[in-house]
Amino acid sequence: MCKYLPIVLFLFCFSVSSQSKLKFNYDAAGNQILRELCLSGCGLTAKQEIKEIEALTDDDLLKFSPEDVISYYPNPVREELFLQWELTDNRYVSSIHIYTITGQLLRSFQLTQSTNNLNIAFQNYAVGMYLVMLSYNDGGEKSIKIIKQ
Repeated sequence: MCKYLPIVLFLFCFSVSSQSKLKFNYDAAGNQILRELCLSGCGLTAKQEIKEIEALTDDDLLKFSPEDVISYYPNPVREELFLQWELTDNRYVSSIHIYTITGQLLRSFQLTQSTNNLNIAFQNYAVGMYLVMLSYNDGGEKSIKIIKQ
C-alpha cells in the first residue's frame, strides 16, 4: 500500500495542474467560427484584430523595409494571406511558391505581368512556419517567413 501512495499522489497532482480549457468564438449571427483548446494561459495572449482585405490601409501592411515594394498581411496568419507588390516596367513577380520550413513545395502560382496582388488560402495548412518565395521575371527571388496559427 505504501509503495502505491507516491504514484497515486503524483498522478493526482499531474491531473490537477493539466486542466485544459476549450474556448469558442462566434460571428455576429451566432455561428461558431473557432474552437480552440488552451492548455495554459488562454487569457494571456492579446487578440489580433483581423481586417477585411478591402479595409486594409498602408499602415496595416507589413514590409521588409520602408522602401520595399512587397507588402503582406497578416503575419501570423490564420486563414488567408494577402500579398501586394508594385509593378515596374522591367521587373515584376512572375511566380509565387509556398514551402514548408523543411523545403517541401505545397503550392505554386504562375502570375501575369499585370498582376499586383494575391490572396493565398492558409486554412488547410497545419500550424507552423512557412516560406513564401516570390520569383521575379529577371531571376531574382525574395522570401517571406509566415507563421500559421
